[in-house]
Amino acid sequence: MDIARPDIKKKKVRRQVATVVVVVLVAAAAAAAVFRLKPAAPTVDASTIWPDTVKRGPMIRQVHGLGTLVPREDRIRLIPSQTEATVTRIRVLPGTKVQADTILMDLTDPQLQQELLDAQLQLKAAQVDYHNLQVKLESELMDKRAAAATVTADSSQAQLQAQTDSQLYKLGVISGLAYNKSKSTADELNIRNKIGQEQVDMNQKAIETQLQVQQTKVEQAKAMLELRQNEQNALEVRAGIDGVLIDLPHQVGEHVAPGTTLAKVVQPDQLKAELKIAETQAHDIQLDQPAEIDTHNGIVPGHVNRIDPAVVNGTRTVDVVLDGPLPPGAVPDLSVDGTIDLNRLKDVLYVGRPAFGNENSTISLFRIDPDGKYATRVQVKVGMASVTQIQVLEGLKEGDRVILSDMSRYDNTDRVRLE
Repeated sequence: MDIARPDIKKKKVRRQVATVVVVVLVAAAAAAAVFRLKPAAPTVDASTIWPDTVKRGPMIRQVHGLGTLVPREDRIRLIPSQTEATVTRIRVLPGTKVQADTILMDLTDPQLQQELLDAQLQLKAAQVDYHNLQVKLESELMDKRAAAATVTADSSQAQLQAQTDSQLYKLGVISGLAYNKSKSTADELNIRNKIGQEQVDMNQKAIETQLQVQQTKVEQAKAMLELRQNEQNALEVRAGIDGVLIDLPHQVGEHVAPGTTLAKVVQPDQLKAELKIAETQAHDIQLDQPAEIDTHNGIVPGHVNRIDPAVVNGTRTVDVVLDGPLPPGAVPDLSVDGTIDLNRLKDVLYVGRPAFGNENSTISLFRIDPDGKYATRVQVKVGMASVTQIQVLEGLKEGDRVILSDMSRYDNTDRVRLE
């Protein structure tokens, strides 16, 4: 028969309870350890990031802006209508290369024809009046000269007679009364001769004055005729300069008023760039600063020529004069990219400009670990910025590699794994 062993049974129960306690404690410890574990770092495809290395050395500050090529003001010719006229013929279309004497369009103005004829007749009438007045005044002058010549002859005769009577008086042949009479007559005729000569001189000056007045009328008629003739010639609208016709806003049969722009001609090899620069970046731009204009078919050097003081839609217009030859395809209204050099910083710590981050601020960047497997978030204080670079003041050292591309999707983590 079996013998009951209650002590063995108790030991077995104790072992089972101990085992259960140990298992529970191990499970609790494991759960606590798992609970304290940080979430795994998210994985980032290394081929999709934009890394750069922190460098030390000179850094050129630049600003960038989009714009267009436009003709220089001194290379644009706007052709206005000089009279009220009607377009009768268009000879050249926009985009055509023209010479200075190329006729772009023909106009007609019937009233101008009548005004031109009237101006021609007025000039002829003024010239005839001038000729008639000249003949009349010269005839009067000849009469004055003839009268003066008679007085001159009489004066000469009287002087001779007075001289003769003087000798006779000294010889006692004639009386003193006769001599005095002869001398008085000579003196009187001498005075009349001087007055006559003065009258001739004054009359000649008066003739010149009257002819000048009439000549002014002739010149006025000539100027009016020249004006009408120029207006008549302007009915054949010419380019005026060698270049390209870029605008011809009127059609055949259209009526135009005086002063209306008929055409626009530019010299395409004399262009400038109008750049739109953000107002926050334009405050450091100065005249004559060097610039580069990318026409997408070549880069042309230039310099800042004008800075518009007004701000429009958050931008300021900056004019850049091109200092080099234009590449093929550079035409007015072509879209371009412009870069302006502000200044050069010497011996600074800098890195490529990140996707997000303004100058003189503190930004967050992921610094790549030396093994290249992970990247850790760091706070970086930056200074002056350029188009593609930004100055590093604190948070990074030379040789550090950082991620410049947009990492905003990882704002909730401070560490990422690169694969």
